[in-house]
Amino acid sequence: MGPKILGIAGWKNSGKTGLAVRLVAELTRRGYRVSTIKHAHHDFDIDKVGADSFRHREAGAHEVAIVSGTRFAIMHELRGAAEPAFDEILARLAPCDLVLIEGYKREPVPKIEARRRDARNREPLAPTDPFIRAIATDHPVEDAGGLPVFDLDDTQALADFAEQVTGLTPTR
Repeated sequence: MGPKILGIAGWKNSGKTGLAVRLVAELTRRGYRVSTIKHAHHDFDIDKVGADSFRHREAGAHEVAIVSGTRFAIMHELRGAAEPAFDEILARLAPCDLVLIEGYKREPVPKIEARRRDARNREPLAPTDPFIRAIATDHPVEDAGGLPVFDLDDTQALADFAEQVTGLTPTR
């Protein structure tokens, strides 16, 4: 059995990243080991131009591992191959108590939908996604479809909900 999984889904600028960061901080404070997966819909780079690892990648390396006494990272170049499936990425993570996912709004995992009044797209996801278990918002929600609604900034309540919906056992 793998780790427990909870997603945070929402449109661009809906508050997903802030919510994810606050939940990671609170859940790790509670004693859980939390890993995260963030899905990007655009090209990204974690390497600096000119760095040795960047030069290795640019030369054609399939994977580049950077290792130091404080952390390591492995970069994998797709080089035209298809984006890996969610399950493939999940399988690469070290054991942990919870994997918190930001993005991957179509994956069949329990999710909290983030909504912010200032988001570009404010179309609710919950009515068409049976995996959304709650809504976290900065504005009143008229029809939540029976789902619990939390203030987007109520980290304590959202962390309690995360424990409940995933079956995490508090270690406090």
